[in-house]
Amino acid sequence: MGAILLKNIELEGVATDVLIEGNLIAKVVQSDNQTVVPEGAEVVDCTGKALFPSFINMHTHAGMSLMKGIGEDMSFHQWIDRIWQVEKHLDEEYVYHATKAACLEMIKTGTTTFNDQYWHMPMAYKAAMELGLRPALSYVVLDQNDPEESERQKLQCQQMYELTKEWDDKAQLLISVHAIYSVREPMMLWAVDFARKHGIKIHIHVSETQKEVEDCMREHNGMSPVEYLDSLGVLGPDVIAAHTLWLSDNDVRILGERGVTCVHNINSNLKLASGYRFRYNELKAAGANVCLGTDGCGSSNNLDVLEAMKTSAIVQKAWREDPTAMPLDELSAMVNVNAAKALGINTGRIEEGALADLLIVNVDDYQFLSPAGFLANFVYSAHSHCIDSVICNGKFIMRGRVVEGEKEIIENARKHMNRLWIHE
Repeated sequence: MGAILLKNIELEGVATDVLIEGNLIAKVVQSDNQTVVPEGAEVVDCTGKALFPSFINMHTHAGMSLMKGIGEDMSFHQWIDRIWQVEKHLDEEYVYHATKAACLEMIKTGTTTFNDQYWHMPMAYKAAMELGLRPALSYVVLDQNDPEESERQKLQCQQMYELTKEWDDKAQLLISVHAIYSVREPMMLWAVDFARKHGIKIHIHVSETQKEVEDCMREHNGMSPVEYLDSLGVLGPDVIAAHTLWLSDNDVRILGERGVTCVHNINSNLKLASGYRFRYNELKAAGANVCLGTDGCGSSNNLDVLEAMKTSAIVQKAWREDPTAMPLDELSAMVNVNAAKALGINTGRIEEGALADLLIVNVDDYQFLSPAGFLANFVYSAHSHCIDSVICNGKFIMRGRVVEGEKEIIENARKHMNRLWIHE
């Protein structure tokens, strides 16, 4: 892998030279004419552009990328019933092409790492590797309270674990327990035990809707989903809890004390009318690690993390009636530093020795005319089309808004999308 020198790129308002060697950031220095260029390095003139860590999308269902528009204007529980009906018709080929389309969309919108939960995991791995992304992929436990299905999934989970030993270093395996309402308690405990025996992180939907909380309290002696999971010993710093939207003060305390990563999925929650009062301030103060995700395209309709950043911040400010809520530096950390911590990967920072996962942003544009600074313009004024190029693991995976093979990816995805919609 050859060296790359990003020359005269803006970093925190200063013209900077950034040298990438292999898959790491090797040097970050103020631009001058004395920067030593390694023999054979590619020098990229980045005048008029700025550098930012690439996004980490902490909750996706990439294989749902072709389900945009299925189940519109429905409540969560109506919507998920519809989705489960459609998913009966999925196969490996569909998931491969749908995930490849999702990977294309993520690259175009600046994401290089995604924490995914979907079926046919080997196909998602293949798609992500072909496009050069850094995937965290789950084996999904969802037995629908069927003991026979539990046994089948236990065997398959062990088989998938063995398969992932051959994966590229960029990828990692997680175990997903779909949710407390879709997985039997014995199966949930088996999955968590399996994950911890093998040092694997756990990904689970938690307290996404008010109904989920009310049903849990009725079925488990007044305990909320968070309290119930904690009573089983499930919660810990190895747990990534998606949504965590309907939380009591005690729930917040538990999530903080256990060091759980809580993933806010604002656009999905808003669109399904699941809620909007995500308790960001309280979770952060309690010690939880808070990140952002988009959820799947069946509910959020896109995988644009920059859009999710803006929506998350303005909704926090609105419902709290506090314009200082979710400030820009904390918002940025949610999509890079905090997310990298959750997945245990050396990325999310522009520092020597960190993985070279980077965005090159065009700031020579009307969207960056404000003197407010890069981050304010990037989040509140711009949109993801300002992302000119993307580097993952030290390699360009998009240059000048062009991803290799994107036309073919779209054509193949459309064929499989049309096949799926026959069943809608």
